[in-house]
Amino acid sequence: MLFLMNDIILNFDPAELAPPITRERFQALSLNYVGELGKELFAEEPLLHHKDQERAQRLAALIVAKAPEVNAALFIAPGRGCRTEDVQVRYAQLSIEIMAALLQRQNAGALTNLEADRQVWRRLAA
Repeated sequence: MLFLMNDIILNFDPAELAPPITRERFQALSLNYVGELGKELFAEEPLLHHKDQERAQRLAALIVAKAPEVNAALFIAPGRGCRTEDVQVRYAQLSIEIMAALLQRQNAGALTNLEADRQVWRRLAA
């Protein structure tokens, strides 16, 4: 499965990253709770998706498990060690064409934060 985490395309099998908790406990978690977990991770390390892709993949797998239509997440932390409530999170559902184009750019070494923003997040749009 392809998942855009900020400006990195992650490619993983969600079944391999299933959380090691019981089904009942996992069902009790909400997407908001998973988002808060992600905010904690990015508050600790704003470049988590670059520095620890395994943790980023696990977070992506949790997001997909709670919201299967979501295949992109943006976590914006103002700095390392910031407060969790200062981290912003957004989710998106991208078409397979956009994901394929982003993966192709990543494989060519041309997928940057600016490029991902232009194609998906549009934070810098005028």
